[in-house]
Amino acid sequence: MPAQVVAKLRSDARDNRERILAVARAAFAADGLDVPIREIARRADVGVATVYRHFQTKDVLLAEAFAEQMASCSAVVEEGLAAGDPWRGFCLVLDRLMEMHALDRGFARAFTSQIPEAVDLAADRDHTLRLLLELVRRAKEAGGLRRDFVLEDISLALMANEGIRVESPEMRVAASRRFAALMIQSFQANPVLAPLPPAVRLPLSRR
Repeated sequence: MPAQVVAKLRSDARDNRERILAVARAAFAADGLDVPIREIARRADVGVATVYRHFQTKDVLLAEAFAEQMASCSAVVEEGLAAGDPWRGFCLVLDRLMEMHALDRGFARAFTSQIPEAVDLAADRDHTLRLLLELVRRAKEAGGLRRDFVLEDISLALMANEGIRVESPEMRVAASRRFAALMIQSFQANPVLAPLPPAVRLPLSRR
């Protein structure tokens, strides 16, 4: 087979793989982790066999789709743990997590969804959650974080953050930053009222 043909086939394969990953991230973010492979193949405009050629199982696809988000999440939590003041570290983590979520809804799925234990990503997520629990413990002991705070409160904040509906990523981040500031004040053991980030004009709609 001519070298140019081989190169073209390899290029097409790489393009297919990246398109499948992009579609999978968007599908899992919007519709949850139960989206079938057949639907992902349809949205990516490839055959089911092509998906399985690149990802032997759905678990492998799930792990690769969210690997980047989970690595970013872990890095943020580690940065918070490294802060000299545990409360400041906690604030940094919450602010950054909500900003990341505002820019990439798939991030929240990777962080809060029940990921099958067979998926490599589950171990990475569990490791990140253990780091986060340690940060929470330190922030409570330092007196900054209220004693009745639980990790599920971060999930609640991310779920509420998902309800932000604005036109541009920049506006989503701005609205998310203000919401994070409100959450941080509500989580503080002895709230110190500080100026909030600028408000964002949000649509008011009736159901």
